[in-house]
Amino acid sequence: MGVVTGIIVFLLIWWTSLFAVLPFGHKRDETGKPVFANMKKKIIWTTFVAIVLWGIVFALIEGDMISFREMANEMIEEDRQR
Repeated sequence: MGVVTGIIVFLLIWWTSLFAVLPFGHKRDETGKPVFANMKKKIIWTTFVAIVLWGIVFALIEGDMISFREMANEMIEEDRQR
C-alpha cells in the first residue's frame, strides 16, 4: 500500500469510525437535544479506533491475505469467459 493510498484509507476509516462513535457518551436535556457532546473525547476515541482498524487493514493487504489486484484479475478472467 502506497503512502497516498494509506492516507486515503485511514481517512475513510476515520470518518466512518466517527459516525460509529458519535452516539456514545453525551448528555441530553428533557427535549432530547444534546447538552454536552464531548467532541474532543469522541475525536480522540475515533482516532484510536481508526488507527487500530487501519493497522488491521494494512496487515491484511501487506501480508497478501487480501489482494485486490488478484481479485480484479479474476473478475477480468470471468468477464472474458462470458
